[in-house]
Amino acid sequence: VQLQASGGGLVQAGDSLRLSCAVSGRTFTSYAMGWFRQAPGKEREFVAAISGRGSTYYADSEKGRFTISRDNAQNTVYLQMNSLKPDDTAVYYCAGFPGPYYSSTYYPNYWGRGTLVTVSS
Repeated sequence: VQLQASGGGLVQAGDSLRLSCAVSGRTFTSYAMGWFRQAPGKEREFVAAISGRGSTYYADSEKGRFTISRDNAQNTVYLQMNSLKPDDTAVYYCAGFPGPYYSSTYYPNYWGRGTLVTVSS
């Protein structure tokens, strides 16, 4: 199973960015997918997740600004990030869960290599 994240870059506060994660090697629709991030000097944290059927879940700090979606025909999951803040600066990781459902008690069993998002003030 391979998860290839892309779309990171350097943006200014208030800008938008869309991350993509292409998945290969598994039946895409059978698994929940998620995005996590790790800021410098901090632990990796949950950002958003989407179940195999499209139910979405967000960290409280991202609700209303970030949108996770999936294109099952393209085996790709997206993270649309709006109104970016300097605190959003982090390496963003795409992750795959063991089954079709998401729960905060579930831990991903597949990880992408991460894409760096830098938000300048």
